[in-house]
Amino acid sequence: MSKPLKYVLFDLDETLYPSQSGLMAAIGGLMSRFMEERLGMSPTEVPPLREHYYHVYGTTMRGLQIHHGIDPEDYLAYVHDIPLEDYIGPNDELDRVLAKIKIEKVVFTNASEDHACRVLRILGVERHFNRIIDVRATGYIGKPDPEAYRRALEILGAEGDECLIVDDRLRNLTPAKALGMITVLVDDGNAALRQNPSRDVDFVIGKVTEIGEVVWRLTLGRNGF
Repeated sequence: MSKPLKYVLFDLDETLYPSQSGLMAAIGGLMSRFMEERLGMSPTEVPPLREHYYHVYGTTMRGLQIHHGIDPEDYLAYVHDIPLEDYIGPNDELDRVLAKIKIEKVVFTNASEDHACRVLRILGVERHFNRIIDVRATGYIGKPDPEAYRRALEILGAEGDECLIVDDRLRNLTPAKALGMITVLVDDGNAALRQNPSRDVDFVIGKVTEIGEVVWRLTLGRNGF
């Protein structure tokens, strides 16, 4: 028999708020500017290098750490110095949905805890999250590196099959599935994927507020409700 679910791990950016908000595009602009200003790179060389680091290391920051010796704290402060209120606002529906989920809710993000707290506060859902596992907590190793997930489970003191993970990136769910987690893809733009999901995805939802129904269906069977 399956173990009861103990944790719901939520990605932060473009999962707890819509990808169309423009916030991550703005943060991406700051990442590029950091590389130009701090490392003296030209505007033409930055995009392909960012793309390369993203695919190889999971985050631009990790690539810059390994190959350019940047200070990760300087980087995190720089790229998150942005007026979040210009992009996102309170989400009363999400607040109501999270209130109904009695399993412990955790933010698991490649961003910093400071950024996560600001986002949660603006969305009006900060009260629902007792823990934030940020990129510092995983030793600056980000998703989808399997080590980030192993460290997250160690922090929680949990087994993979005691966790459900919610993310907007398919590639971030593949390592989670390998560790036994139940995987939920938030896909607000690709209807074809919702009809033909990857084998690494257990559920596909169009917006994060649909997670309540998924958890309800699962807990009926796994937690004996």
